[in-house]
Amino acid sequence: MNKFLTLLFFLFYVGCLEVSVPKPKSFLYLLFPKAEYEKIDLEIPFKFEKNKIASLSKFEIKNKSKTFNLFYKNFNAEINLSYSTLKNNFEIYVNEAEFITNRHEKLANELSKVAYENSEKRVYANLYELTGPVASQCQFYATDSVNHFLSGSLYFKIKPNYDSIMPAVKYLKNDIERLIESLEWKYQD
Repeated sequence: MNKFLTLLFFLFYVGCLEVSVPKPKSFLYLLFPKAEYEKIDLEIPFKFEKNKIASLSKFEIKNKSKTFNLFYKNFNAEINLSYSTLKNNFEIYVNEAEFITNRHEKLANELSKVAYENSEKRVYANLYELTGPVASQCQFYATDSVNHFLSGSLYFKIKPNYDSIMPAVKYLKNDIERLIESLEWKYQD
């Protein structure tokens, strides 16, 4: 009987031990809405297309620049846009835009640059994507080199953890590319 109790105790003890089973790797799957674009033609010297899920903020005039934001509530992110009229100071605006990008680059793991050119619409742009723990993951500027200068930066209203926000960055980068590709300057005759 004593052997029976010992065996029963052993089986009970072994049966209650937790067995570690390796689990397969899993990946976060985020479902983003399909991008639908609409043309924006406001009281500003350019037109562009924006994603319908982005809301426009009020325009402000700061230091001779018109600023506004495209706010993405679903992502807690915004694209800050600033427009200025060029008056023989093209290089000053380009240098300022690149200086801001270079400040972010110091913390970035990598910086990639894509140049856009549409000579028919007179739109020349540079789009910078920064990876890593930076405050702004995408920055760009677009110009006609004579009259118009538009710059923009993508910001998330959260602490930047690039691994977590990378899918949203890719989604919003597509919106920035669409903005640049659809950009049209308004010229006074």
